[in-house]
Amino acid sequence: MSDAKKLLESADAGLLIIVEMQTPPQGDSLLKNPSPAIPALPPGTTQQTLAIIMGGGAGTRLFPLTKDRAKPAVPLGGKYRIVDIPISNCLNSGLRSIYVLTQFNSMSLHRHIQASYKFDNFSRSFVDILAAQQTPAGSQWYQGTADAVRQNLRYFLERPFDYYLILSGDQLYRMDFRALLHQHVRSDADITLATKPVHRHQVSEFGIMRSGVDRRITRFVEKPTEEAVLREMRISRELLGAIGTDEEAELYQASMGIYIFNRKVLIECLENDLVDFGKDVIPHSIKDRHVSAFIYQGYWEDIGTIRAFYEANLDLTDLVPEYSFFNTEAPIYTHPRFLPGSKVNGATLRQAIISDGCIISDAHLERCVVGIRSIIQSGATIRNSIVMGADYFEQDRSANSGQPPIGIGRNCVIDRTIIDKNARIADGAVITPEGKPANYDADNYFIRDGLVVIPKNAVIPTGFWI
Repeated sequence: MSDAKKLLESADAGLLIIVEMQTPPQGDSLLKNPSPAIPALPPGTTQQTLAIIMGGGAGTRLFPLTKDRAKPAVPLGGKYRIVDIPISNCLNSGLRSIYVLTQFNSMSLHRHIQASYKFDNFSRSFVDILAAQQTPAGSQWYQGTADAVRQNLRYFLERPFDYYLILSGDQLYRMDFRALLHQHVRSDADITLATKPVHRHQVSEFGIMRSGVDRRITRFVEKPTEEAVLREMRISRELLGAIGTDEEAELYQASMGIYIFNRKVLIECLENDLVDFGKDVIPHSIKDRHVSAFIYQGYWEDIGTIRAFYEANLDLTDLVPEYSFFNTEAPIYTHPRFLPGSKVNGATLRQAIISDGCIISDAHLERCVVGIRSIIQSGATIRNSIVMGADYFEQDRSANSGQPPIGIGRNCVIDRTIIDKNARIADGAVITPEGKPANYDADNYFIRDGLVVIPKNAVIPTGFWI
């Protein structure tokens, strides 16, 4: 039994760290689900844990939002970036040693992280970036998640970390990783991965795990479709009862792409040419290592596609959303921009999120997320859309520049659209996917998953119909 496990069992005798929750207001509650109690960890466990966030590949499923930026740098919820989610989860869990691995279009991501996450000079805390690089040992791009960690392993081993937490950079969720660490230490596992119960119609999208009541994983199948396999991989009645779920429910354990490795185990698992954790390393490790499943039942959404990204953003406008940025117990951090408060001049707003520094004139907004520095002129109607805003205020602009100003012009009609930063939508433009193919490419717009996407810096001329 490890020393950490012995300490943990002593701590479990009576000590719990309780997250104090105020009584939520009646009606328009800010939070849908309260934070759970977090079991105590052996002293120093969080300091002995290194978090590694995957910056992702080319992000083709999120194109054109990833045309000029890395996937984790895509704006989210009006004022945040996707990468703020895993970093904030780490900070709120007491993990202050964080690497972000990047490869494609990484300038915007680097700039955001450097501007957002600065610690005291006398602290050991850090959020550092490791970009793909050529070395005497190799000159290839990252071939997968495991290969990315392998190529940077020498940096991860410089300090005496005992645990390595590996995270995806394109997911929306709120998790206290101390609960994950607690189970990992208590079960004396070599590897622990987070899983989420999903329904049968979702199974084809994930790698599916099978485990017993003891949480030890005995089988992994990537995106199963065969009936016999599905019957075998279904969560057992005993395990459903153990996690407090209806024992008759047809649920499956889907991998969330969140892993904890012991130091020695990580080194041994990467002494080969396997390139991906989910598809290669985990299935091989199940055969001869103790691989445990941490079953997570909170909100979690993979926002790696245009449709998923769009729906996750608009869900934030719900009266009581599944995921809320109003959780003061576990806030989401981002770049402090010191922008003025938004100015609204007679607009009609319904289920809208308005970020800092916006000017909205006599417009109608319904179920919209409006990003920082957005300018929306009078007469505009925007429904079911995301307006990401701008990187700067356009000042001293020449009237003879030949281009419309940044923002949404007068009398525009916009529906089911994602408008990326610095876009110029001229007066009278009509943008809607109605009557158009689900996927289409044009010079100044794209249609993906039945949604119109106006790319960054695009110009839509006066009276243009999409």
